Amino acid sequence: MKKLLFTLFGICLLTSSLLISCSPKEAPAAAKPAEVTVAVNTLEDAVNGYFENMPSHIYKISQKDIVEMVKAGEDMVLLDIRKPDDYAKGHLKGAVNVPWGMELYNQLKYIPRDKDVYINCYSGQTAGQAVVLLNVAGISARSINLGWNFGISKVEGVGAVIETEANLLDTSKTWETDAAIDAAYKAYYEEFASLKGTPFASNIVSEENAKKILDSGDSDVVFVSVRKADAYAEGHIATATNMPWGKGMNDMFASLPADKKIIIYCYSGQTAGQTVAGLKLLGYDAVSLKGGMGVGANAPLGWSNKEYPVVQ
Repeated sequence: MKKLLFTLFGICLLTSSLLISCSPKEAPAAAKPAEVTVAVNTLEDAVNGYFENMPSHIYKISQKDIVEMVKAGEDMVLLDIRKPDDYAKGHLKGAVNVPWGMELYNQLKYIPRDKDVYINCYSGQTAGQAVVLLNVAGISARSINLGWNFGISKVEGVGAVIETEANLLDTSKTWETDAAIDAAYKAYYEEFASLKGTPFASNIVSEENAKKILDSGDSDVVFVSVRKADAYAEGHIATATNMPWGKGMNDMFASLPADKKIIIYCYSGQTAGQTVAGLKLLGYDAVSLKGGMGVGANAPLGWSNKEYPVVQ
């Protein structure tokens, strides 16, 4: 991010200098570097603000609570970012299908800023990434715990609020996003598309591939646990450092290597997904571990559910 800022600043400064030397009357152009600086800082400030102002709900809602809210007819926006065919088989009443990927950018201008937005995917991991991107864009969004497969579909009585009828976002009104944030949002999903077919598709690395990387001793990859300190002490992936998830954790981002790939893991993948999205917006090369450490409820996903070794 800093490199981008300095590059933009240098280009604008050079352009302004050339204009001034050719025509003194065009001196106002010298204000451009300051304008660019403000635009770039808007993104960085928004990302840091996401973590600095983290609410007690940590941008998540329980699967039971969301089912009760749907039953009560709460005025909210439900985004289902699963694949269209899975959405068509059944989704929460009123949920709109905006598949994970570039379509979330294409539909960004139609996602309301005056309502709470709740997102579900399959396990909560990609929804974790989407939550950061939406909040940074000015949308009050939270992910649904454990997604559809391990959360929503397991709630007793959920059948009463499942439908197959498709729903659409209201396109009669559009919402503006800060230009720098909009550009970063678009770039995020453009890079996402380029990762398809690689071991890091969707900014997630499988447990099997993560273990291969660990066993290879690749010095260009580091592991970071964002679980609580006591959980880390009880057992963590070898070589992993601990950066506990929570309000203000962005203060620790500067300690992370900017020249290495960072594999982030938590309990089930959701908070790691949030961390990854924040780091990537700040210029880090980060991915989350599929299923996290594994919490039992998301079996067979997760490192421990694969019975991979941990150290104390």
